[in-house]
Amino acid sequence: MPADHDQPQYTRYRARRRILAGDGEDLGADASGARAGGAARVPAAPGTAHGRRLRLSKRRVIVGVFAAIGGWLLLSLVLFLLSSQVNRTPLPSDVSAVLDPSGFPLTSASNILVLGSDRRPKNSKEPGAETTGPGRSDTIMLIRTGGGHSARMSIPRDTVVEIPGHGAQKINAAHAFGGPALSVAVIKRWLGIPINHVVEVNFENFPQLIDSMGGVDYTGGCVISRIDGGFSNGGYTLRLPAGTHHIDGRQALALARTRENLCAPTQNDLNREEHQQALFNAMKSRLFSLSSFVRLPWIAWNTPPAIISDMSGTELLGLFGALAVGGTPPTRVMTPTGQVTLPDGSEALTISEAAKRADVARFMSG
Repeated sequence: MPADHDQPQYTRYRARRRILAGDGEDLGADASGARAGGAARVPAAPGTAHGRRLRLSKRRVIVGVFAAIGGWLLLSLVLFLLSSQVNRTPLPSDVSAVLDPSGFPLTSASNILVLGSDRRPKNSKEPGAETTGPGRSDTIMLIRTGGGHSARMSIPRDTVVEIPGHGAQKINAAHAFGGPALSVAVIKRWLGIPINHVVEVNFENFPQLIDSMGGVDYTGGCVISRIDGGFSNGGYTLRLPAGTHHIDGRQALALARTRENLCAPTQNDLNREEHQQALFNAMKSRLFSLSSFVRLPWIAWNTPPAIISDMSGTELLGLFGALAVGGTPPTRVMTPTGQVTLPDGSEALTISEAAKRADVARFMSG
C-alpha cells in the first residue's frame, strides 16, 4: 500500500457567487441541496456572515418603509405650504387691527373665531337669497386650543347683542354690517375675552376638502332639508335617515347649513350648531385615519382654499397640530335664557349675564 506522501495533491477553488444567487444559496451544493462531498448544508448561525446579511436585509426594509413615510409627509407639507401661498383667500385688511396678539398656536393658548357666511352662490334661485356682500354668519364657533387647552363653544346666530351703530341686533348681523372685523369686535366685547385668530369657512371650496378626504362618517337623527331652495330651485336637497352615513362634500355642506329640518320641524338653530360640531368631529376623526394618510397630499392641497384666515401656512399647521393633540372636547352651545321681539318684528334669543359668564368661564378653563 503506498505511503501517505504518495497520495496525489489537490487544490481547492471557491466558486464565484452568481449574481442572482440568494443570501442562503450555497454554491458548492448540488441540485439536491447536499454539498459535493455529500454533507448536508447547515443553516448559518446568527453570528455568521449569512446571519448578518439577513439582519441587514430586514434593516433595509424598515429604513425603506420609514423613508417612504417621511417622504409622503414631506410632500404633503410642501403641498400645504404651497397651496397656502397660491390658493388661500386673505381676510380683509381691517381684521388684524381687532385681533389680540398670541404665540404660536401649537404651544400657546389661542382663541379662534370660526365663521361661516350664509351668502348664496350668484346663480341661486332661492327666494330672498343674499348673493352679494359678506352675508350674515351662519356659523359662529369659538375654539380654544394650544398649550394644553381644548374647548369649543358655539353661539346661536339669533342671539341679541349690541352692534355699534345699529343697536340691538342678532349677532349674525355683525358680519353683514362690517364683515369679519366687526364680528370679532362685537363678540370680544360681548363675551369679554380676547380673540387671537379668525377662520372663515369658504363654502364654495369646502365640498372639495371633504371629497379629498374620501368623505366623512356622520351619525345623527333624520335630516331632510332644502338648501338654496332645494333641487327644484337650483339648490340642493339633503336626505339622511337616522343612523350613521358616509357623506360626501355636498352632503356635508348641506348638513352644516341645515336650519329647517323637515324631519323634525321643532328643531332650531341650536340643533344646527350641534350638527356643525358633530361634523367637525367627523372631519377630525377622518383626518387621522389610515385612509386619509394615503390621501394626505390631496387633503393638504385642498385645505387652504377652504379656509380664509389671518394665519399663515405655518400657523395653520400649528393650529392643526394643537387640535390633534388636544383631544375631542364636549359639544357646547351657549344656552338661551329667553326670547325677545326686535323692532323689525323678528324673534331673537337672549342669554342672561349669569348664563353667559358661566359659559365663558367653562370655555376659558377648557
